[in-house]
Amino acid sequence: MKTKPVLSAALWMIPGALLMVLLFFVAGHFRQDDGSAAQIAFKARRVDLVGQMQLGLASASEAEKSAVMAITDQESMAFAEQARAASAEVERGRLEVDEMLKTGGTPGERELLAQFSHAFVEFQRTDMELLRLAVLNTNLKAYSLAFGPAADAVHEMNAALSRLVADHAESPDAKKVMLLGFGSQVAVLRILTLIPPHIAEESDQKEDELEASMTKEEAQVRAGLDGLAALPGPGGSADLATAASRYAAFSGIKAQILKLSRENTNVRSLAISLTQKRKVMVLCLNALDALKQAVLAEPIAGVTYGTQTNPRHMK
Repeated sequence: MKTKPVLSAALWMIPGALLMVLLFFVAGHFRQDDGSAAQIAFKARRVDLVGQMQLGLASASEAEKSAVMAITDQESMAFAEQARAASAEVERGRLEVDEMLKTGGTPGERELLAQFSHAFVEFQRTDMELLRLAVLNTNLKAYSLAFGPAADAVHEMNAALSRLVADHAESPDAKKVMLLGFGSQVAVLRILTLIPPHIAEESDQKEDELEASMTKEEAQVRAGLDGLAALPGPGGSADLATAASRYAAFSGIKAQILKLSRENTNVRSLAISLTQKRKVMVLCLNALDALKQAVLAEPIAGVTYGTQTNPRHMK
């Protein structure tokens, strides 16, 4: 899967365009000789490489954010691979610029590249952790279970209890059956409503509090089902057996949901993307921009920068 192909294609044309502009600019401002031509080519190659690195960082960041926001494992993994590939291209460019600056350039340029290299190491480390989390999609899987199998099990449980209450509406224990049945229904619905906030929660402490509330409601559900089982009429009913079976299934699904929710990979990867990744991205781009400006500012014999002087006005 490709991210925004038209935009990406347009962006990757920018370094070539910059290089052409530079060459045309130079052509109008110097008297060509072999030494100057070599210096111009050396400068142009470095500017082009730095520009490609800037765009590679942008592509890696775009793909990383797509991996975080994707709603399937397949999409997340595809975007994560794109992010890694773009980052690898940036590293190749960095190594080539480093080799070029060993034989040319200025100490200031080498220092700026070192600053970028330091920030890029942190960029890669952050991306490694972020993308590892993003492809797991544990929060999305938890939501899928909560609004799918878990909700279905609760619906089937409560439908069975409603039938049970209706069937014993005329029995001597009608009031007890109604209170116990409806009590279990309300409690299990409360548990179900506590699950989505748990999935969305980042704080372990608040997740603990939500689980404590669920435990109280679970005791209410169990008390209602056990109370119904102790009554002579409902105790042997098929509907009560169904309700108990569906509640057991719901409890098992809920345990899976809470485990996935505790891993919190979507919440954590998004938090990293919006905080740590953004900060290190700015550091990388600033260092590359400063490096590009330093390369462009290098003086070359026979080359003038700025507005061309009209010979007629020269004295």
